Amino acid sequence: MTAPAPLDARATRRGVPRAGLLLGLGLVAGLDQVVFHQLLGWHTLYDLSTPLASRLWEGVLHSASLVLVVGAATWGLLLSRRPGWSWRRWWAGVLVGGGAFQLFDGVVHHKVLGLHQVRYGVDLLPYDLAWDLAGVALLLAGVLLWRTGGPTARPRPTSQATSQ
Repeated sequence: MTAPAPLDARATRRGVPRAGLLLGLGLVAGLDQVVFHQLLGWHTLYDLSTPLASRLWEGVLHSASLVLVVGAATWGLLLSRRPGWSWRRWWAGVLVGGGAFQLFDGVVHHKVLGLHQVRYGVDLLPYDLAWDLAGVALLLAGVLLWRTGGPTARPRPTSQATSQ
């Protein structure tokens, strides 16, 4: 059996934003679940269901977001020790992942599927606009961070033996 090949800088550069994206998805899903579902009680994941089913789906969302956060943070930590690591790409991925979750939730869950609304008993337009614009802002911030800034990676240490 052969040992796995070490990660090169190119593989790390590809993995960094992916790990960041997964972390962003998990963080914003967890934040949504804790703040809007539990603390404020504005909605649950599936409002059109029984309390038992709603509680079950809340647990699924909470568990999935926790698995994403732990897994992505671990992946990022492992990648940060390799040549090719970039904080800029990491945070760009986190922002894009968070924005993608927020926008998907606002458009697909709230409007297309109608699983729940941001809040009930109020004019939804300001809440929907704030929700979706927050997702767009996170996405744009991530894309701008990706496209601008300093160098994308630490220089890879080289050891060249000179033979003469």
